[in-house]
Amino acid sequence: MTAADSPPNKRLAFLEKVTREGSDDPLAWYGLAMEYRKLQRWDDSLQCFTTLRSKKPDYVAMYLMCGQMLDEASRKVDAREWLESGLATAKAKGDSHAASEIESALSLLE
Repeated sequence: MTAADSPPNKRLAFLEKVTREGSDDPLAWYGLAMEYRKLQRWDDSLQCFTTLRSKKPDYVAMYLMCGQMLDEASRKVDAREWLESGLATAKAKGDSHAASEIESALSLLE
């Protein structure tokens, strides 16, 4: 059984262990942030997204997910900052699909 197939509590424990050990794998940090998001552990999720942003600032998917998470947590100003940064990153990478998704998320904050 892989970590992705395991129950959420085991997946969470696995991702916490991997990141605690200093992994630079963006999927580990992204996965942990998303696990915390599902649990509505907003500050923990934001901390993981922020760590991922410092390690891999061109990881476009995190900007949309973090922006949406912050919106769910009623932190619209912070959500806007993440989404706007993500939009700039997506455009710089030539990722029009991600840019479009982020633009849609930004329009929902209006």
